[in-house]
Amino acid sequence: MPTIAVDAMGGDHAPDEVVKGAALVSTTTEIETLLVGDEMRLQAILDRVPYDPEHIAIAGARGSGVEDATRAVADGRADAVVSAGGAEAAIVAAAKHLTLLAGVKRPVLASVHPRQIEHEGQDRLALLVDAGATVRCDADELLQLALMASAYARRVSKVAEPRVGLLNMGLDETAGGPVLAEAHRRLRQHPRVHFVGNVTGDELVRGKADVVVCEGLLGAVAASLVGGMSETVGDLARAAAEQRLVWRVGLRLLSQGVERVQALTDFARYGGAPILGFERIALVCHVHADARTISNAIKVAAKAVRDRVPDEMRDALGRGR
Repeated sequence: MPTIAVDAMGGDHAPDEVVKGAALVSTTTEIETLLVGDEMRLQAILDRVPYDPEHIAIAGARGSGVEDATRAVADGRADAVVSAGGAEAAIVAAAKHLTLLAGVKRPVLASVHPRQIEHEGQDRLALLVDAGATVRCDADELLQLALMASAYARRVSKVAEPRVGLLNMGLDETAGGPVLAEAHRRLRQHPRVHFVGNVTGDELVRGKADVVVCEGLLGAVAASLVGGMSETVGDLARAAAEQRLVWRVGLRLLSQGVERVQALTDFARYGGAPILGFERIALVCHVHADARTISNAIKVAAKAVRDRVPDEMRDALGRGR
């Protein structure tokens, strides 16, 4: 089974929630977890919760937790790394210690986001790349994003032929300027990309595309907007509950709908966002990650290792040359 190195000191609720998440995994799966951080502090937390010592090890951090956890992957002590210490730190650590796949210009962050289902059997999650690792991309890089994200979706989401959309301001193939127009042409013509055309903002959470590609600046804004939906719905519900009786009655009538929206936009259920482009797996969790988020991210990382996602990306990029 895979060994997942976890930055136990990264995130707003670290190390307690991180350790609890790893402990939960140890009692419910065969995944091996390597917690990286303050050894005495991590062991003290473990001693307070149920865990299986056969599936958890602790390694002291010499400096940055995410860097030492990533180094454990580079050294062969682990197969993948998970961190909630922030996307920028995770990407920097990966770039320092992990090897890029042949032909990859630079790594990208793939945000996992929920979307509507158009047909039975469709995965409820879609990928948005790049979600902030870069600022600008050229047409060649946007094509590369599509190839890598499609490979990830084939292996992890089990989508045989992922539908790829290009996030843009309009549906016309010339929309968005020359870079996006050229990307549209290349995506449409590539034999390994199932291109469904441009995707506008209102279509992002609909079922049109399994993979949505865009420049990092736009992707970061879009991912933050989608990610804030759950919190906003919860705030509105609480505000309505504090108002007069008629509002509370209306909220009670709408409660099932509110719960469904919150469940759909609850990112804790989906674990981490993968950093694509390296020969090893790296996942980034939200900085507010709790134990459930961490446990799910560890499981996703283990699944990506077992399903040989880097090999699938290497194959897709190789055929694309």
